[in-house]
Formats: sequence, structure tokens, C-alpha cells
Amino acid sequence: MQEGGVERGVVEMNRELVRRGVTSTVISRGGRLVSEIEAAGGRHVALDVCSKNPLTALLRARQLRHALTDLRPDLVHVRSRAPAWLLQLANRSLHLPVVSTVHGINSVNGYSRIMTRADRVICVSHAVHNHLQQHYGTPDAILRVIHRGLDAAAFDPAQLDAAFMESFLQKHQLAGCFVATSVGRIAPLKDYETFIRGVAVARQEVPNLVGVIVGGTHADRGGYETRLHALVRALDLAGVIHFAGSQRNISEIYALSNVVVSCSIKPESFGRTLVEALALNRPVIATAHGGVLEIVREGQNGSLFPPGDAAELARRLVAVSRRTFTGLRADVLERFSLEAMVEKTLAVYQEVLTSAK
Repeated sequence: MQEGGVERGVVEMNRELVRRGVTSTVISRGGRLVSEIEAAGGRHVALDVCSKNPLTALLRARQLRHALTDLRPDLVHVRSRAPAWLLQLANRSLHLPVVSTVHGINSVNGYSRIMTRADRVICVSHAVHNHLQQHYGTPDAILRVIHRGLDAAAFDPAQLDAAFMESFLQKHQLAGCFVATSVGRIAPLKDYETFIRGVAVARQEVPNLVGVIVGGTHADRGGYETRLHALVRALDLAGVIHFAGSQRNISEIYALSNVVVSCSIKPESFGRTLVEALALNRPVIATAHGGVLEIVREGQNGSLFPPGDAAELARRLVAVSRRTFTGLRADVLERFSLEAMVEKTLAVYQEVLTSAK
């Protein structure tokens, strides 16, 4: 519970369940988001359910079984593969109903298959639904598509921290610039090379274009960020590409941007950052595959380009810089509301509990 889209979704779901009078307990290894779980009225149980070490799996499964025995939940909702494997071991004698949410279009293998072994499987997009059916033959009867919901209050143009925005603009010298921002952990699958190269090409027609990369780097991924900095130097983009690191004021960063870009070379299961940016009335550009195809409407709220094609990204950046987009927030809130996600999820819970009787 440190950072990330899945983790943020857990925090939001916990809050909304508590608001509806549902007892919510989150089991995780812990992290800075635990305080938000507890502040909202949820309970947190600290247990290492994320380790992939097979040597400790049986011990941790026993610990999870003991925790579930004490908690006596009506059902368990699992959101990641390692916890799902532990739950399968822990649940053999408990026989608790299980709901899973598949948040990623992961590699097709036995390890990933565990997410389909639940009473109901929630898919965050039709792209995920199709992936599970195509590669695992998951019965349609247990699959439910529920798009990720947007917390409108957390991404509200009327509730921005103006002081932070001014400080960020000054720190990175962005005043008077056309700002293209890419948000996400600094990892090869995010393909920040294409983002950097696309900005370099587009600057030939949009000279005040700059790129901002917002995201942290895992300890074992430092070499990738080093290569990105080397690419920036090789393309003579010092002062043009800005590495802002991990940031908590993400709404403000969307708002001070002119366009938000996702270059993910791997199909995204949904595209949370795109929905968030649209809620701040910012157009988006993304690679044309995966769940983002259910978010981006060509020419209406942004644009799509082929993965890895920096020249095409550059053309899209130039085109977006030359037009005005309207109605972005209203449209995205209508299509991807947090309220709808919570109510549909509760309906799945009720369905599972009714079937278990």
C-alpha cells in the first residue's frame, strides 16, 4: 500500500464501502496508504501477502488463514496474483467466497491463471475480458466488466493547490511552455524513450514544447532511468525533458499540463492516468491498444498512435497543440464514475453471496 493505481483503487473502494455501512478490512504488507484506509474507518491487517518467495509461501498462507478465521469475512476480494495464490492455499479449509479483479493484461502462464479461479472475476475493461476468454477460456458466466471509477472530488479543477502549481512551474521553468506530461513508474514497459523522442521531433514545429516525466523508480530499475537521462543528453534536450520524480499533487500536475501522454508499449488494462487527466479537462494521447481504446475518442478527447512510433507521436503532439478541446470532464465523469464502479462491485458481491447460500 505504497503507491500505484491498484493501491489507490483499494483506498477508494475501502472508503466507499465504509460510507455504505459495509465492514471493510484490507490485508497488505503495509505502506503509507494504510493511514488513509484507517482514517476512512476501514481496518488494516499487516501481513506479507505480496512476496513471491515459494520458500515462505506455506507459512504466510497459514498466517493468512488464521487472519481470515479471526475476521470471518462474508467474502474475500483479491486484486493481485501473489495474494491470490496465498488465498487459494489459505482458503482450502475455510471455503470463503472469492471475487478477483484482474487489473493487468499479464503474461499468459499458470501463475497468472490464478486470477481466473474465483467465484466471479471482475475485468477492468473489455480488453481484459477478451484476454481472459481468449487465453484461459474463462467462462463468460463468471466474468463481469466493471471499468475503473474516477473519484471526481480528488480530481476537481475547483480544488487545486495553486501554490503547489506555481512552485512546480517555477522549479521546472515551465512558464510559457506547451507542457506534455507522462505519468507512471519509470520502467521499460512505459516506453519513455518514445516519449522523449516524440517530444524532440515535435519541437521542430512546436518550439515551446517541453516534456515532464512524473514517476518514481524502483531500486532495481535505476539503470533504466540512467539510460533515459543519457538519451536526453544525446538528443540535446537538457532543460526540455524534466524528471519530476514521484509526486502526490498529481491533480495539480495534470492541470498545469497541456496534454497527458501514455506511451506504454504493453497494452494497458485500463488507463487510469488518462481518465484522471480528462477529469482536469486535459486532452490525452496514448498508444492504440488495450483498455485505452475504451477511453480515448480520436479527435474528441485526444488521439491514439502506434506503440513505439515516435514520429507518429510527434504528429499527434503537434495536432493537439493546434486545437482546443471542450467537455472533457463531463464526458469522462459520465462514463467512468466511482459511484457506478462501487455499485456494480457491490452487486457482484451480492450475486456471489446469494449463490453461496
